[in-house]
Amino acid sequence: MAILSVSISATIPNSHISRSNVSLKTSFLNNPLVNLKFFGAPAPNSKKTGMVVRMSYEVGVGVMATKLGMMSFFEPNGKVVPVTVVGFKEGNIVTQVKTEATDGYNAVQVGYRRVRDRKLTKPEMGHLQKAGAIPMRHLQEFRLVSVDGFEANQRLVFDDLFKEGDLVDVAGTTIGKGFQGGIKRHHFKRGPMTHGSKSHRALGSIGAGTTPGHVYKGKKMPGRMGGTKRKIRKLKIVKVDNDLNVVMIKGAVPGKPGNLLRITPAKIVGKNIPKS
Repeated sequence: MAILSVSISATIPNSHISRSNVSLKTSFLNNPLVNLKFFGAPAPNSKKTGMVVRMSYEVGVGVMATKLGMMSFFEPNGKVVPVTVVGFKEGNIVTQVKTEATDGYNAVQVGYRRVRDRKLTKPEMGHLQKAGAIPMRHLQEFRLVSVDGFEANQRLVFDDLFKEGDLVDVAGTTIGKGFQGGIKRHHFKRGPMTHGSKSHRALGSIGAGTTPGHVYKGKKMPGRMGGTKRKIRKLKIVKVDNDLNVVMIKGAVPGKPGNLLRITPAKIVGKNIPKS
């Protein structure tokens, strides 16, 4: 049996633990596309310690949209496909182009959904006026390898970026369900309802009292459910309707009708992921 030896290099800032150094020798650490989260590990080329979050590059610039609902779409061969209808309000305008020289990384900031001037603060209005853009509610960044060809106040059209049959990643905020119990939140089974049972939907034992003497972190228990950011990957664009200004995407996407969505080109390993 082959034994894989891995050594980790990290400094753990803990008052109860002595500072120790270990070394990790792996190839994937040099890939900027991998999302890495280390507690206590210093960032590359940085003297500060703490949690490090490495952002991954997008395959291409994306757009923001509004979820309208779901329906059935009939393909030419008669097959019924469940689709999510996504609409576009005024916006998807480039408000800022960030480069290595000015900000230390390449990214395109896009604004979406026009609002009244009084709905924004003066700093927000000043930022948009500097780009010559209209007042918009939402601003999001798309980190790219190169920002050539983008300029401030440039309008992004979905039909120019995506075509029918393309695969996209759709991110949004899931429907919030409030504080829920273990049965709804974690699909636990309930206890017997008859024969004198006193445990129906109760959680039950959560651990021994003597050893370890506490509840382990991450225990599945009642709590807040939903209302978190989620991304559904590799969804197919079934139909692009320029007359109605809507797009039909196969399958379900996060959130309820009216929620904001972030649509980007899908990342396919070995095909369109930019190299570091």
